[in-house]
Amino acid sequence: MTFRKFPIAILLFVFIFSACTPTTTDSNTQTPRPSATPNAEDAKTPTPEASQLGVEKDALRGKQVNVWHPWFGAQASLFESQVAQFNTENEWGIVVVAESKNNYNEIFSQTSAALENSSAPQIVIALPEHALAWGDDVTDLNPYVHDPEFGMSALEMSDFANVIWRQDEVDGKRFGAPAQRTTRFILYNSTWARQLGFDSPPQNSSEFEAQACAAHDVLTKDSDSNNDSLGGWLIDSDAHTALSWMLAFDGGAQEENGYRFLAPGNIAAFKYLKTLQQKSCAWVASPDLSIYDRFAARQALFATASLEEFPDQARAFSAASNSDEWVAIPFPGAERDALVVYGSSFIVFNSDAETQLASWLFIRWMLSSETQADWVRTTGLFPLRSSTFDLLADYSADHPQWADAVTYLSEGDVTPQLSSWRLVRVMLEDGFRDMFDTIRHPDLTEGQVPLILKQMDDTAEELSK
Repeated sequence: MTFRKFPIAILLFVFIFSACTPTTTDSNTQTPRPSATPNAEDAKTPTPEASQLGVEKDALRGKQVNVWHPWFGAQASLFESQVAQFNTENEWGIVVVAESKNNYNEIFSQTSAALENSSAPQIVIALPEHALAWGDDVTDLNPYVHDPEFGMSALEMSDFANVIWRQDEVDGKRFGAPAQRTTRFILYNSTWARQLGFDSPPQNSSEFEAQACAAHDVLTKDSDSNNDSLGGWLIDSDAHTALSWMLAFDGGAQEENGYRFLAPGNIAAFKYLKTLQQKSCAWVASPDLSIYDRFAARQALFATASLEEFPDQARAFSAASNSDEWVAIPFPGAERDALVVYGSSFIVFNSDAETQLASWLFIRWMLSSETQADWVRTTGLFPLRSSTFDLLADYSADHPQWADAVTYLSEGDVTPQLSSWRLVRVMLEDGFRDMFDTIRHPDLTEGQVPLILKQMDDTAEELSK
């Protein structure tokens, strides 16, 4: 089924209608005069349920929470300023200390080593598959999320898109809480497409092929022979791109507690894409020019980019003095579209009850709508909560491609919820790239595609041991 987009304004209306609609009162009905002696039962204020975590608030005062994060530059600066704000404002006297490890590889390797010698921080910001690898050392956040005093209400939890909220929960254990989420999109030059005779983005894989081939054909007929191999889709071999195409053809990577690449949907996806390349309607770019510059120069009707790359793409159009309109769309399959939502999470390690609660309270504060709005303005990533949209009207107006792309969030799929995904993801990317290597596979036949996927199955099984 093809995903449908809805304008941001409509989404906002749905999100806030129930909260903003006043109670209707009949103007002819008089308000009863309060009794001089109110009923004692009516005057009672419901007593909030007590926390089930067994920690007194006073025990939190002065608790230090060490946080390792992967960020550098603007993201690190923002995070550290938010840590300082929390330390100043939080009512419990909790002190958070942040330390950058610069990237996810360092986060994983240093945290794994620290867990071995009992020197791990209380929180790390890492990928969900990392948390699964750390297993029993990771604190289940469900008791904290659902605590009547310190947790989140059902309404607050429903404020998170389902694809964002469920990524960290496996077999009833919540291994983390979302920190950042993004996805890869197909970028589509709608101005050029209209000149080619197409009034709207492709709704399925057949229409994608027709438009890609039309873009290639028009370049072969112009006076510049150097662009005869261009046009169509500029091939991207990122693992999340590969997984998105697989899902679009009703395939995927995970099956129960393992992997299955040799599946009908994956065979169909790989055959479709390789055939697209063999028709010269998809092509691999050399590294001498960026993807952003190539897309802005009309070397491709379709390119691929992550949400956070949209500002770079917009700058490339500006630098090229190109006023073409472009939009982001999901990956089109035969009967449905697909995209894969992924990103980092807050992960808490087992310590004492007071420190674990202090860690959760910092995470809960970081997930507030106001804090999330600051993250979107800095990173260009997905807002984790629906209510954050209320705070991003100006950002949406200044970043129309981002605003349009966010409407697809609720339709996203999660990455495989397996610890080995951190390794299998690299294998998938290598195998997908290899399929498009015209030197190694100049005449790849349809019959060879299942062999590639079978090899992926065998490799994934080895990596999962």
